[in-house]
Amino acid sequence: MIQFIVIGITDNPNPWFPQDVLEIIRQGRVFSGGKRHHEIVAPLLPECAEWIDITVPLEAVFEKYESVNCKSSNCKSIVVFASGDPLFFGFANTIKRMMPNAELQLYPTFNSLQQLAHRLLLPYQDMKIVSLTGRPWQEFDRALIERTGMIGVLTDKEHNPASIARRMLEYGYTYYIMYVGEHLGNPENEKISTLTLEEASQCDFGHPNCLIIQKQMTEDRKPYGLPDSEFVLLDGREKMITKMPIRLLTLQALNLTHRRVFWDIGACTGSISIEARLLFPHLHVDAFEIRPTCEAIIHKNARKFRTPGINVHMGDFLETDITVLPHPEAVFIGGHGGRLKEIMAKVLTVLTDDGIIVMNSVKAPKVATDSHQLWDEASQELGLKQEPPMRIIIDEHHPIEILKAHK
Repeated sequence: MIQFIVIGITDNPNPWFPQDVLEIIRQGRVFSGGKRHHEIVAPLLPECAEWIDITVPLEAVFEKYESVNCKSSNCKSIVVFASGDPLFFGFANTIKRMMPNAELQLYPTFNSLQQLAHRLLLPYQDMKIVSLTGRPWQEFDRALIERTGMIGVLTDKEHNPASIARRMLEYGYTYYIMYVGEHLGNPENEKISTLTLEEASQCDFGHPNCLIIQKQMTEDRKPYGLPDSEFVLLDGREKMITKMPIRLLTLQALNLTHRRVFWDIGACTGSISIEARLLFPHLHVDAFEIRPTCEAIIHKNARKFRTPGINVHMGDFLETDITVLPHPEAVFIGGHGGRLKEIMAKVLTVLTDDGIIVMNSVKAPKVATDSHQLWDEASQELGLKQEPPMRIIIDEHHPIEILKAHK
């Protein structure tokens, strides 16, 4: 069994360690960490030290760990240097995932967000932590939609303070102040900045950095059920949007509370996706639409209602490569162009075992093809189990049936 001794460090070029950690370093033979870590601790390593750089792909790094342990009977442990607290989005978690049977011993220090809060004398017990280091925007967007008061963000070169500020401004989250910490722990290069989002969006920042954003005013979230009149419509046509009461009942049928991935096929104005994003900010939302003019409409509505994170896929759904997308647990079919059976069959190739499909059928007179009949035929041929439909009439509009089926 390999033993890992993981030591947390900051960016200080002259690190301080307690005596027991210094003794571990003196007695060590195999060491590992990032190139930046190597530069910091190199003067402390014994002459016979072997160093393994932590680089991608990580599988190759762990193969080296395995081979080191096998070829040297005297080497009982690998000393790893990692930034801050190795269990805080850190390398100790990677070790636990890649080698669950390995023995771990930790010597943490303050993580970067703790350091930044300390420099600012900012109480951080209520801070929501989000990592954008090699990760998508999903959890950051969720924190914004939930109107979180204080968000601590771990960054990378793509998700940097400037790009984060620009995203917040694009979706109307203008009432935050941004604190940026660069090269924290390095007495020569450390820099702390307090900026408006406009200022931050125009700045370049040294890497590594992290940031804390703090809300400067209170704001009520959008009401439960967005008014139809506030949406940008397709060619101004009121019929090209799922009406608010139907929208809410549709979301109820989709049962999104404990689901993670939602698909909106035939999104049009994006009203279903936007309402779902606001009510269930944890969701990963993919919206599909064939009409090119709808792309700008969906994005305009998403910005208007402050719902970042809706992934829009333009083009014919039946020609879209869906195998590369997260598998849906709930799917709403808002439009099918008479190809409902083909669309449902394609959805079933990726739908999770407990997944559901929902569609709204309009009971309009003088319509050649009854969408409810198409739904029944498709469900039967594809082996889906249907639930009793819900029938509703809004004002003078035609009756609508909310249809639901699952595997």
